[in-house]
Amino acid sequence: MDEFALIRQYFQSLQRDSSMCGVSVGIGDDCAVLNVPPDQQLVVSIDTLVEGTHFLPDTPAEQLAWRLLGASVSDLAAMGATPAWLTLALTLPHADESWVSSFSAALSDATQEYKIQLVGGDTTRGPLTLTAQVHGFVQTGCALLRSGAKSGDLVCVTGTLGDSRAGLESLLSNGSTEKNPHNSPSAENMEYLRQRFYRPLPRISTGKLIAPFASSCIDISDGLLGDLAHILEHSRVGAQINPAALPLSDALQAFTDAGTAQKWALTGGEDFELCFTVPAEQWGNLQTQLQYHKVPVTAIGAICDKPGLQLFQAGEWCSVEANGYKHF
Repeated sequence: MDEFALIRQYFQSLQRDSSMCGVSVGIGDDCAVLNVPPDQQLVVSIDTLVEGTHFLPDTPAEQLAWRLLGASVSDLAAMGATPAWLTLALTLPHADESWVSSFSAALSDATQEYKIQLVGGDTTRGPLTLTAQVHGFVQTGCALLRSGAKSGDLVCVTGTLGDSRAGLESLLSNGSTEKNPHNSPSAENMEYLRQRFYRPLPRISTGKLIAPFASSCIDISDGLLGDLAHILEHSRVGAQINPAALPLSDALQAFTDAGTAQKWALTGGEDFELCFTVPAEQWGNLQTQLQYHKVPVTAIGAICDKPGLQLFQAGEWCSVEANGYKHF
């Protein structure tokens, strides 16, 4: 099957009603022609997954579709944006129709879940590499940025941390776990951790909810400490984090010991939760808005004037390196 036949059969059908999403021209032309709503700004991000770097060989195609789109849309969530459009580039070793069929079916489900429309892309031959560029909208001047954090602001995170790293470890060890000596993970817990690795949950609704209150925001892709360091750099401040306050899932704590769980929560990466700061005087107002919100939000520390990161360890504040995943 050639490139154009592959696109027609497996991806053109992913287009939804163009009139509902501002698409004048979608898949099939040299470019998509898109309409940005009035009083909105377009936000754009791009992510790439490479076999052997971001996912294990022989990972099922449907898991890759969910992982790619979830990780990409998480960047929109961190800006407080509403997802709109997706462009996709696939580099494939060969045109395996079974693989492409599974991938496109899962991608269709994922685009409907996140209310984002595929409007174009490219395919080529080479080592398995998947790239998604996502586009979304924010009210003009209202995008959440990495800058804006000020001394006294609370540092908060959504959901639980460290789960994705545990899921990866369980796959690397082929089911052999680093078990807590007083407990062991159930099959249900193992599946939960692996799905947290395979299927990140972009916090779209949470990003929009916190936008009126937050002073800065980032999604956690390279590890909490590494990503928080980007906020500190852009805002020219420091932070004090209490590891005891980190939100850890029961599944993670059953999978490994307390020290490793805490380490993975701080540096494991790819949880795709939000890390954001909020002025202390806005915390009560945010809590009111969150009382009926299903995603938990936890305050884990505070912004300070002293540059760098500090962790509360053994009864005192200790400076630490902002360790996070680095590609090079």
